[in-house]
Amino acid sequence: MQNHAQNNAELIHRSLSSVWHPCSQMKQYETFPLIPLECGKGVWLYDFEGNRYLDAVSSWWVNLFGHCNPRINAALKDQLERLEHAMLAGFTHEPVIELSERLRGIAPAGLGHCFYGSDGASATEIALKMSAHYWRNMGKPAKTQFISLKNSYHGETLGALSVTDVTLFRDAYGALISQQATVESPDTRLAAPGESFEDFAKRCAAMLDDHLQRHHEKIAAFIIEPLVQGAAGMAVHHPIYLTLARQICDRYGVHLIADEIAVGMGRTGTMFACEQGRISPDFLLLSKGITGGYLPLSVVMTKDEIYHAFYDDNSARGFLHSHSYTGNPLACRAALATLDIFLQDDVLNANRRKAEYLNRISEPLRGMPAVRNWRNTGMIWAFEVDSRLDNFPQRCFQMGLQHELLLRPMGSTVYFMPPYVVDDEEMQLLVERTMLVVEALA
Repeated sequence: MQNHAQNNAELIHRSLSSVWHPCSQMKQYETFPLIPLECGKGVWLYDFEGNRYLDAVSSWWVNLFGHCNPRINAALKDQLERLEHAMLAGFTHEPVIELSERLRGIAPAGLGHCFYGSDGASATEIALKMSAHYWRNMGKPAKTQFISLKNSYHGETLGALSVTDVTLFRDAYGALISQQATVESPDTRLAAPGESFEDFAKRCAAMLDDHLQRHHEKIAAFIIEPLVQGAAGMAVHHPIYLTLARQICDRYGVHLIADEIAVGMGRTGTMFACEQGRISPDFLLLSKGITGGYLPLSVVMTKDEIYHAFYDDNSARGFLHSHSYTGNPLACRAALATLDIFLQDDVLNANRRKAEYLNRISEPLRGMPAVRNWRNTGMIWAFEVDSRLDNFPQRCFQMGLQHELLLRPMGSTVYFMPPYVVDDEEMQLLVERTMLVVEALA
C-alpha cells in the first residue's frame, strides 16, 4: 500500500510539473488533487491505491460500452495488424468506406456523405465552413453569418466559439472571434409558470422565425444541440422545437446543423436526437461516443445537394479542409465495433429498461428538499442542488470520489451520463451514494 501511495504522489507531481490539463485552473489542483488512474473496467476507473470510481459522466460523455471493452479491444488489435494510418487525400481504405456506408444506412434520410475530423470542435468548424462555402458556390456570398441558441456550446476553437454562448469563453477570447447572434433557448427551466413545455418551445420557435425573417439573407445556418444543451446544464427542450426549426429554416433558405456530438449515438433514447423531432438536418455532427470513447474521431454528415455544390473542375469550388489523421483506420474500426455492439446487443431497447429502472429507484433522490428540476432524456439525468457553497462543483466532485463516484457538476447542476453497460446494482449504488453527497453539501 505504501508503494502505491508513493506512486500516486509521484504521478501527481510529475503531471503538475509537465501537463497542462484541460478546462482547469491549475492552481486549484493544490486544493483538489489530481486522481492518477491505473486502469479501467466496465463503468469503473481504478487509481494506484486500488480505489475505484463509478464513471457516472462517461469520461466527458464519450464512453458508451465501458472501459477496456473486449470487443472494441479485439477490433483495434486486428486493425493494428493491417493498417494503422494512411492519408485520406488520394487514398482510401476499407474501415472509412464501411463506416461511411453504415452511418448513411442509419442516419436520418438524405445524409449520404461523410467528412471526417478529429473531435467535436473540428466537426463544428467543418460544418460552418461547408455551409458558408456552399452558399458562395451557389452565388450567395453574403450568407456568412450563423445563429445558435442562448447558452449554446459547440466547441472551443475560434470558429466554434463564434457560435458558443458561454460568458467565460466570450470574455476571454471575444476579441479573437466574430461572435454570432443567438436566439432564445427552449430550455424547459425557462418556461413561464403554468406554460407547458410544448407551448414554450413553440414560443421560442416563433422568435427564431422572427429573427430569420429579418436576417436570413446574411445567415448561412442555424446550429443547435437537439433535445439537450449539454454545457448549459443539461438544458432539455421539447422535440416540437426541432420540427418547427426545420420548417423555419426551409422557409428562409437557411441550413440546419444538428450538433449531436454529445447527444447522438443513443444518448437521448434514439440513435440520433433529431429523430425525435422527425427531421433530417442539412448537417449532422457526430463525435464523442462514436468510437465508444476509445479514439478521437468526428464526422460531419451532409446531403447530396450540398455535396454536389462542391463537385466541379475548379479546385477553388472544392471544400478546403483537412488534417493529417482524417479518417484514421484505427478510429474507424473502433466506431465500427461500437455500431456492432448497438446492433448485436439491441442497446436502445436495453437502455430504455435501464432508464425506467433508474427513474424508479431515484424517487428518494428526487424527493430530497435540496433537489430541483429533475429531468431525464434517454440515458441523461440532471437536477439542480440548492447549496450555499461558492465552490459547490469542486466540493461535489471531491465528495463524490470519497463515495466511489465520478461526478462533475456544472455550476449547481449534477448530472448522470453513465456508460450503457451500467447494471442494476451499479445504478442503485449511483443513486444511493449521490444522495449522501447531496445531503452533505446542501
